[in-house]
Amino acid sequence: MSRRAFPKERVKFWRDPVLRDLEMFHATYVTYAFSRHAHEGFGIAIVESGAMAFEYRGEMHVAPPGSVVITGPGEIHTGHAVLETGWTYRTLLPAIDWLQQAAEELVERPRTMPHFSSAVIQDPQLHRNLVALHRTLETSPSSLERESRFLWDMAHLIRHHASDRPLGKSVGKEARAVRLVRDYLIAHHTSNISLDELATLVDLAPLRLLRVFRKQVGLPPHAYLNQVRVNRAKRLLATGWSIIDTALETGFTDQSHLHRHFKKMVGVTPGQYLRGCKNVQDLPMPL
Repeated sequence: MSRRAFPKERVKFWRDPVLRDLEMFHATYVTYAFSRHAHEGFGIAIVESGAMAFEYRGEMHVAPPGSVVITGPGEIHTGHAVLETGWTYRTLLPAIDWLQQAAEELVERPRTMPHFSSAVIQDPQLHRNLVALHRTLETSPSSLERESRFLWDMAHLIRHHASDRPLGKSVGKEARAVRLVRDYLIAHHTSNISLDELATLVDLAPLRLLRVFRKQVGLPPHAYLNQVRVNRAKRLLATGWSIIDTALETGFTDQSHLHRHFKKMVGVTPGQYLRGCKNVQDLPMPL
């Protein structure tokens, strides 16, 4: 009788200096079990498959796939597999000041540190958002995108799942601030712009800037910046620039970075667009 194959344990760990050294894991654990421990900041675990059991606040909890686990700063907890096949999850370990900032900017006034009474959250949309966020933090070279999406999703987490569920203060159009940010993104589209840079430019809190920009433009600043870059890339490709030179000239880190955003916005790859432009130029002139 053949032995059943189980997943191999694997761990990827990294920190993001742009996000105040935010620590992240993407791991599969099978036989490994965490001893009793606590984080200095919050612990956010996004369970992708399998199930994780853990002791927290004097009780045992089980987090099935599709759930999100929240542990508070300094609170002791454990962690081990429920099934013999283990579990796979993604984790975010934000410092206290990140969630404090998100909470205060959401209501635009000082407030206490957010508290989460439920250790295991069942919210499919939150789970999808956090998986997408974690993948972005793992792969995106854009500081603006990583900062913006992280702060936005932390505010969403607090708004929908903190114990007091704070209502976000309503925002107006603030047309001048949005216009200044748009002009700045166009003028500096080849730079690795930060969210704090934009917020300082218009003297708005970062989260408020994100909210008013999304409301008026329909896109967050990082997505608008990618649109500016792709439109510029189209013009260069149409005049015969190579794909790699176009990517570097328009602020993308490499050819694959351009390819990913170009295909999503234009519907064809940069190579297809370049060939199409050349074919048009090669057609005989009408008599």
